[in-house]
Amino acid sequence: MLQACLNGSRTAEEHPALPLSPERLAEDAADVAALGVTSVHIHPRDVIGGLTLVGPEVATTIATVRAAVPGIEISVSTTVPGRWEPLIASWAALAAGRPDVAGVHVAEPGWRDLAQALHRVGVGVELVVAAPARLEDLPEGVSRITVVATRETAEDLLAHVEPLGLPVLLHGRDSDAWSVLDYAAVLEHDVRMGLEDTLHLPDGRLARNNAELVALARRRQRTRAPS
Repeated sequence: MLQACLNGSRTAEEHPALPLSPERLAEDAADVAALGVTSVHIHPRDVIGGLTLVGPEVATTIATVRAAVPGIEISVSTTVPGRWEPLIASWAALAAGRPDVAGVHVAEPGWRDLAQALHRVGVGVELVVAAPARLEDLPEGVSRITVVATRETAEDLLAHVEPLGLPVLLHGRDSDAWSVLDYAAVLEHDVRMGLEDTLHLPDGRLARNNAELVALARRRQRTRAPS
């Protein structure tokens, strides 16, 4: 699988093509879906551009993206300041505006409770691991392990999560984004790419947009996978 991570917590000042509004996210989702992406990971924003888990704002973003790319998996981040409990509970009634999957970082306090809350409202869990952690007895609803690594830490982290028997998505950020993508492709793990992970192409040039990053990621994924 190739997932596109379209915006992250970055700001508009970091890149002129960063999609923040529901409409811009839908446009970028359509562009990367045409390149073979089957999952998009987004950070919904409120009307002033802040990260949000508020039900109506999440629903507007998800429904707009889903209308542009019906059938694609839509994943969201849950790393938003404040109390998540009442906000996640409100997602149960979102219908077409409910995400398919949400990321849960195991480094965050209460991550098991968050995973269970997502499962109760019908949202799958993408468990995010950036350092070794105790992962026995995983909560219900965990469908994938996303490993955030550098090229130096990737092997050890994979040895930690692969015995769990779940699909693994391996990715890096900024200066590590491309080297980790290449390594993941060799191992035939799922990968991701987009403006959340890096603003630059491997040669250091600023990428034009998500589509340029994803198109190159798809080519590298295919050429580095075992024949």
